[in-house]
Amino acid sequence: MDPVIRTIGLKKDYHLGAEIVRAVRGVDLTIGRGEFVAIMGPSGSGKSTFMNLLGCLDTPSEGQYWLNGQLVSEQTDDQLARVRNKEIGFVFQTFNLLPRSTSLHNVELPLIYAGVSSKDRYRRAKEKLELVGLGERMQHKPPELSGGQRQRVAIARALVNEPALLLADEPTGNLDSVTSADIMQVLGKLNREGQTIVLVTHESDIAAHAHRQVHLRDGVVESDFLTETVEASL
Repeated sequence: MDPVIRTIGLKKDYHLGAEIVRAVRGVDLTIGRGEFVAIMGPSGSGKSTFMNLLGCLDTPSEGQYWLNGQLVSEQTDDQLARVRNKEIGFVFQTFNLLPRSTSLHNVELPLIYAGVSSKDRYRRAKEKLELVGLGERMQHKPPELSGGQRQRVAIARALVNEPALLLADEPTGNLDSVTSADIMQVLGKLNREGQTIVLVTHESDIAAHAHRQVHLRDGVVESDFLTETVEASL
């Protein structure tokens, strides 16, 4: 299996005065291309720190992190910024959309930073909005959209650079149960079309949509297993 993510002995320590907090204590994990994996764990388990490491938002204290064939754990801040823009699509609980910009412009933003021409930006952003079922809402601004529609815009934006990894951090945390199920169906469809997805959540019913679940506790992997519904279909 072609790995998109491979971590070897990944650790992250934080120094709080004289105290050292060992948030991630040596994680070995491989996630193959096309997998849909949920990362779970209670408060203090290290899952938020681990997500920041996977998203290249933070650097490890020890160990290696390979993302799409690159040893990103040894890259500079400038190199990591390029990796984040090119290789990773982020979906957050709070959507992080520009409220005064249209859906189309919100989706175009990563392409602007990447120096893509306006014609190509429009084409690619329109394509991704259509992919998530918002082709008719391109000119609507976030305040004119429901929570589920805003998250769909955020997903389209995350996909517009054709990332190797879609990293979703509590993507249904601000949504009701019906809308949450709708967003998970969108993610499932994207995964069936080949998108690698890592979902960070504390909700077991949301994690059950993933094909594989990795549970962290005290900064290490406590369990790593296929979701039962997937096992039953194999």
